[in-house]
Parts: sequence; structure tokens; C-alpha cells
Amino acid sequence: MKIRTSIQLVNLILLTASVSAQSNIGRGRIQGLYQKHCAVCHGAKGEGGLGGEVNQGKWQHAKTDDQRAQVIRNGLPDLGMQGFGEILSEKEIRALVIYLHELEALANKERPRPDAQGVHQTEHLAYRMELVARNPKRMWGVTFMPDGRYLATEIDGNVRFISPDGSLEPPIENIPAIRRRGQGGMLDVALDPEYEQNGWVYLVFSHGNSNGAMTSFVRGKIVENRWTDEQVLFRANAKDYRGAGTHFGSRIEFQDEYVFFTIGDRGAQQQAQSLKVPNGKVHRIHRDGRIPKDNPFVGKSPYPSIWTYGNRNPQALVLHPDTGVLWSTEHGPRGGDELNRIQKGKNYGWPKVTFGMNYNGTPITEHTSRPGMEPPVWHWTPSIAVCGMSVADGRVYPEWKGDLLVGGLRSQVLERIRIEEGTLTEREVVLQGAGRVRDVKTSPSGTLYLILEDNGSRLVRLNPDTTP
Repeated sequence: MKIRTSIQLVNLILLTASVSAQSNIGRGRIQGLYQKHCAVCHGAKGEGGLGGEVNQGKWQHAKTDDQRAQVIRNGLPDLGMQGFGEILSEKEIRALVIYLHELEALANKERPRPDAQGVHQTEHLAYRMELVARNPKRMWGVTFMPDGRYLATEIDGNVRFISPDGSLEPPIENIPAIRRRGQGGMLDVALDPEYEQNGWVYLVFSHGNSNGAMTSFVRGKIVENRWTDEQVLFRANAKDYRGAGTHFGSRIEFQDEYVFFTIGDRGAQQQAQSLKVPNGKVHRIHRDGRIPKDNPFVGKSPYPSIWTYGNRNPQALVLHPDTGVLWSTEHGPRGGDELNRIQKGKNYGWPKVTFGMNYNGTPITEHTSRPGMEPPVWHWTPSIAVCGMSVADGRVYPEWKGDLLVGGLRSQVLERIRIEEGTLTEREVVLQGAGRVRDVKTSPSGTLYLILEDNGSRLVRLNPDTTP
């Protein structure tokens, strides 16, 4: 089945040229490696010279990344290209393959824009983006109240209602204290599936102690704009808190009587492989915090809530309403963002396998797969800085029914992804350049909402265009 990748739109992502973690495209030590060994034949930017161009994803003698690595390793003696297998390590060869993807991204910087009427035309439908609310603070997560209001978190620590007319209500009082540092703060929010009967609201945030911080998960009720009846559902052992300000996760998703939440590796790569610590994992508990008896590591870990491990920094988690598949997107390092099908007890490989490299252009590993480690269904290289994901359920956008809508931060992109029989069959950029896409949520009516970060943040919705 043909995959529609809209490559020139997708690869642009392409990240603005500011020098930060996710936008180091074409920079760092790997650039020097390319200039030393490859530029004389293939051009400083991969545009070609004595040898062919390598910045358009159309290598004449290699179609896959493994084949590209083989060409670099063994050369093409009949065509006069030497092999570098005795000069470069396998990690360096792998990093060069990633760098070639970056050169391709830099060569394709087109930006899709709405037309003069504000209509975004995509492959299957057209839509207009409508502003719902503007917040001078940085919102992180949003959910939908039965009375038509929105409930949103702000990373600096507030949680507040937003009225249907877009006005911001006062912050809710008595909200749990957070440790605000780096990527840590007040993160995701969700309502219990039976909220109208029980009133439970779930929050995930960075909680601090003398050792640092760790992702914490609680639920409580909001009565007269005050947080009450708090129950701690998950909190790590004090010794496992970390000082780093990175990779907290975290998203919340429900399945029947269970709730899943994610915790990033907290900057400690190797700990994602350890069942002795909670970071770098997807967790599963009962909605009241009890540990399900069928969790895979009950009796094998001090954290029996662990459902999967080897996860770097999952910042999206969604249960597909038709297939029941639990999907997650996960930040890679420089390259190697992942779309993963989350399955009981699986090891997703980080950092033993990755499609990315270090931000400074040094390699992490030569391995993109290893036995016993679950491969991603898709990976983004270069990285789009994945964040937020939902499913179009077909009521409002029948042309997108069942498709995943995936947000990107540094890339400022919203991608539509179609998975059929476990394989990606369509991929399309449906929004670009409107702001960092922090959250993507489907409302109870089926409408897609986004949190966009720019100067502060905006809550917007996507309305199908009905213009004749």
C-alpha cells in the first residue's frame, strides 16, 4: 500500500535555526565528521559534486537506512567510493545516516499556509482554525467539563477553568505544590470516565523533595473553585527523586477501570532499562491507585505499577476508541522520535536502541533494533519534538476517522497519521507554523482542540470548512 508522506512538508520541520536541544539540525561534531570524509564528493550541504546529491532522500544505491550505512561502511568500489568501515566506528556510521536525514530536512523548508480565507486544505478535508482562548501563561494540558467549560493546567502551577466564551477564570485554590524547574511543573489533567457521578479530577505534576523532583500522580475534587479530597495515586520513593529538570513525561489515559500515566527517564538514560526505578516507564494502576494483579512486574519490582520500560520521554498517550490499541509518542534525542504501540511488559529499548544521536552530534549507539526490544511503528528523524496526540473519531471529520493527530513542539507541526493493520499507510502535515503544539485533545463532541505555545499560549479548535 502506498504511503503518502508529503515529504517536502514533513521534513521541513525543520526546525528553525535557533540553537537548542531539538533544533541542532546540521550542527555539532557530526557536521565535522561529514565535512572531513564526505563533503569533498557530496557537497558541503549534500547537494552533490564529484559524487551524487545526498540531501533529497533519493540515494541511487541505497533505499533504507541500513543500506545507507552499508554503503558508508563498505563503499562502492566499482564507482570509486571508498569504504569507511576501518576509519569510522559503527556508532559514527549510524550518526552519519542521521545527519543525512538532517541535510534533507534543511533542503526542504516549504511551509504550508492557510489561504486568504483562512482555510487549511489537506489531502482529505479542509478546515478553519478558531481561537477559543488566549492565556499569557503557558498551558500544558486541557480537558472538557460537562457544563461546556474547559479545565486547563499551566506549567507554572495553576489549574483553572476557561469559560465557553474564552475568558479565564481565577486559579483553583489549594492545588498541589509543584517543583517548577526546566520541563517540570503542572502537567496533564483528566476527568474520571465517571466524573458526573464521582467528581474525580486527575493531575500529574513534578513533585519535589530534598533530592530533586519526580513525576507524581494524584486525584481530587473541585468544589467552589477549591481542590479538595486529594488522594495520592503514585509517588516515588524519596531516594529515587532526581535533580535534573528534564523528561518528566507525562500524560494520562484511561481504559475501563485502569488509568495509565507516563514518566520520562528524568535525564538518566540507563535508568529507563531498570525495573528498580520508576522513570523511563509507562505505568498502569486502578483509578483509585491500587495495583492491578495482572501487571507484568508485580513481585519483580519495587514499582509494581510499571507496564512498559525503556521509554525515553513519552509526552502523548491515547487509547484508540475503535481498535483498543494504546498509542504513545516519545521524544527521541536528536532524531528518533517514536510512535509506539504500548503493550504489556514490553521493553522499548532506550537507550540501548535509538534512531537518534546526542544533541552535540556525537553518536549514542549503532543499534536501531535488538532482540527482545520493541521497535517503533514509526520514527521521526529528524525529530519533530512530539507532544500531544489524539484520535479523530469520525463524527466531526469523517475523512480522518481513526487517524492519529500528532503534535510537535519545535517543529510547530500537527501531523495526521493513518495506521492500517499495524503499518503506517498515510502521513501528512495538516498544520505548520502556528505555534508549538503542546496538547491535542478530542472533545466529547468529537472536535479536535490544540494548545499552541507562542507568546503565552492559545486554545484553538479545528472546524471543518463548509464553504461551498
